[in-house]
Amino acid sequence: MQQASSPVVRDIVLVGGGHSHVMVLRMFAMRPMPGVRLTVICTDTDTPYSGMLPGYVAGHYSYDDVHIDIRKLAEFAGARYFKDEVTGIERNMQRVLCRNRPAVPYDVLSINVGATPAVHAVPGAPEYSIPVKPIRHFNERWLALLGRMQERTQPTTIAVVGAGAGGVELTLAIQHRLKHEMAKWGQPANAVQFHLFSADPVILPTHNARVRAAFMRTLQARDVKVHTCAKVTRLEKDCLHTENGDTFTTHDTFWVTQATGPAWLKETGLALDENNFIKVRETLQTETDPLIFAAGDCVTFTRRPLEKAGVFAVRMGKPLNHNLRRTLEQKTLIRYRPQQKWLALISTGDQHAIASRGALYAKGNWVWRWKDQIDRRFMRKFNELEPAMSYQTEAAQSPIPLKREEQTQAISAIAMRCGGCGAKVGAGVLSSALANIEPLNRPEVLIGLHAPDDAAVVKVPPGKAMVHTVDFFRAFINDPYLFGRIAANHALGDVFAMGGEAMSATAVATVPPGLESKVEDTVFQMMKGAVDVLNEAGCALVGGHTGEGQELALGFAVNGVVNESLEGVLTKGAMRPGDVLILTKPIGTGTLFAAHAQLKAKGRWIDNALAYMQMSNRLAMPCLIEHGATACTDLTGFGLLGHLVEMTRPSGVDAEIDLDALPVLEGATETAALGILSSLQPANVRLRRALQNQEAAVSHPHYPLIFDPQTAGGLLASVPAEHADAAIAAQQALGYPAVKIGRVLAQGDAMAPIKLIL
Repeated sequence: MQQASSPVVRDIVLVGGGHSHVMVLRMFAMRPMPGVRLTVICTDTDTPYSGMLPGYVAGHYSYDDVHIDIRKLAEFAGARYFKDEVTGIERNMQRVLCRNRPAVPYDVLSINVGATPAVHAVPGAPEYSIPVKPIRHFNERWLALLGRMQERTQPTTIAVVGAGAGGVELTLAIQHRLKHEMAKWGQPANAVQFHLFSADPVILPTHNARVRAAFMRTLQARDVKVHTCAKVTRLEKDCLHTENGDTFTTHDTFWVTQATGPAWLKETGLALDENNFIKVRETLQTETDPLIFAAGDCVTFTRRPLEKAGVFAVRMGKPLNHNLRRTLEQKTLIRYRPQQKWLALISTGDQHAIASRGALYAKGNWVWRWKDQIDRRFMRKFNELEPAMSYQTEAAQSPIPLKREEQTQAISAIAMRCGGCGAKVGAGVLSSALANIEPLNRPEVLIGLHAPDDAAVVKVPPGKAMVHTVDFFRAFINDPYLFGRIAANHALGDVFAMGGEAMSATAVATVPPGLESKVEDTVFQMMKGAVDVLNEAGCALVGGHTGEGQELALGFAVNGVVNESLEGVLTKGAMRPGDVLILTKPIGTGTLFAAHAQLKAKGRWIDNALAYMQMSNRLAMPCLIEHGATACTDLTGFGLLGHLVEMTRPSGVDAEIDLDALPVLEGATETAALGILSSLQPANVRLRRALQNQEAAVSHPHYPLIFDPQTAGGLLASVPAEHADAAIAAQQALGYPAVKIGRVLAQGDAMAPIKLIL
């Protein structure tokens, strides 16, 4: 995780991961702006490059070839990445509203969320069409269609609504792919019929006559039925109706027309056109609000209409980058001047393409190769990233004009900081940050978080004994809300692993110094995430301490309760020979986040890991107890082997692990094979002396992962063999991907207690 060397004084927030914003992220990586924190909020980690999508559908490119990894790009740029859906903007408060997290404040905002087909304007289209956007949903349905086609035995009709460049390219790409796939499946090529519908009198209305004629010849040669002046007015199941009264049988209908902006824009008060696109000036500022910019397909350019083409979104990136910076610097903005003519390279499904620019026209396989070279060169700028490529050295002095009070705070933030109690976060900042956080109220908490006392007072219920644990670590992601959730979940894990009920928690946090408003928001975001998790677990936050530090860090001392008789309490030392070892979550967080820091992990791998790290063990534990679990621990820093050794020694048993059976997070095997491992891995590897057959197992791809330190890992439990299958089924019914990974053995003569099954 990149750390800024100058205090944060301003926030630029990017909503969406479109072509303009990926340009801005790369330019910030090349030239950071001291004092400016960049945040990107995006629904999808993988953002598609529109120019290569037809090639993906046709089978010429892989999924990764045509997608930009926004999480990785944000890490490269030193930006915060928030994976969430934006639902609105509170312009008076200057903050972005999100579906699943607290609002995100901004000083300057940019919107680049693209456009989506307006399926809701046509009855039946939402239910019975496949919109080409959003791409994630399109890809899911496209892959499902391929699966259905392999099983389908009856003739099939596919319709594409919209005959611009996107619709024509998609039609030919789908046809090429299906022809190729059906030949592999042994099905006749003529089993699929294609129809292309255009509301205009011609196809490709924004291109010259020779381009249109060339594509008409190609479509006719491939037996695609083209319908012009055929506006689609209604869809039904397996049926399509046009404005002129014609009806067509269609089994699958792709929708590539009538684009519109996101519905949430209507509530922002920004000036929009009739299609819900944001009206912007030549500076790319919205007509309504000079602190809000917009670019790409979601805008309508006031100066002159622009086609919804990726070339404009890409070329908007440079002036957008300049103007976001210049707004904060209070400098004159530059104008975006769109080109009058632009080059369009439109593929024909096979490795052939047609070039169109004004009245110019060319075609051939060489045009496709030219397009392929241009597209791949563009994608390499965003996907082939190395930490050394970004210029992250920042000057201490920010070029941004500040108010007098802000200047004082900024100077204080970069000055030599006090130690001791002088390092505490100010009382005003802390109280403001915590004012909107509502920790759970438990009757046992007599004096808690909001009481002005020196310590919390918590009553121990009759018949109960206390369980105490503590955890603390620095942030490993640039999202304070998500970090707060995972830190709390990790701290609660030890209580749950013993069968305890979490009752109260005190927090210890460090926050980098900066302007009070920025520190306040960071504390709020982090503690809101933590309190959401604590509240869900029935655990009351009763106090804590927040101080300044170079890095964001958070920990909790958690108090839980168990029965005083210790009934229902699981320890590490009660495993029995014959028990089955069950693991409730996959492993691999250590190597994945080490790879993420080196820009070697795919963003979707990190998304998946973060989802598991937020999965609480609270429900898993009672389920294990119900099925007779004899011992349990939660996997954390010592890794699978370290924690298993901690269980075998006091239990007086040996154990075996089936390396092939280990559940592994997506991407972890790949990153470990590259030798990208956690900084704690070398210490954990010293425990290899506990392995009976270490030399034989060292080449197994899962071998490094038994030493991998886990954050908010799953439960490792021993369960009587006769109950193991039922326990696993019950765990899976609760949503845990639990599996059997080995057995508990009677203690043998070998000094090493663990055997690896290869």
